[in-house]
Amino acid sequence: MPKKNIKEIRAILVKALKAHHTPHEIALGIAIGSFIAVLPLYGLHTVLCVLAIILIPKANKIAIFLGTNISLPPTIPVITWTAYDIGRFLLADKRYPPLSWEYIRNFKIERLSEFYYPLFIGSLVLGLICAVVFYFITLAVVNYCRKKHLLEK
Repeated sequence: MPKKNIKEIRAILVKALKAHHTPHEIALGIAIGSFIAVLPLYGLHTVLCVLAIILIPKANKIAIFLGTNISLPPTIPVITWTAYDIGRFLLADKRYPPLSWEYIRNFKIERLSEFYYPLFIGSLVLGLICAVVFYFITLAVVNYCRKKHLLEK
């Protein structure tokens, strides 16, 4: 990709990030996007992003979409496994089977509710954790970039 195109893309992203440009608004957008990304509502993440843009107008719109990028094919198994284990831990009174390769290999669609309920509960908790962590990381990075004049005010 020619350097001119990279500079143009960077300029477009910086301009879009400045639409709601306070560090809080950018960090809020990343936090919301990361929360949405962890939810096991596969295929609905874009719809949820649009809803978040409508319902939370203070958040940076581009940052919401950028935040959902933590849910990419290499990270989905880690997110799913972690969320399921958190859900199993929180729902200790129920007897949900531990997630293993054997469980996945013998998985049948009839067992979807047995798998999905702890996954969804764990995803809510993991999503909140990710949102808080990414909020503060983004806030620090944006403030640093502002100090170094990498992002103009």
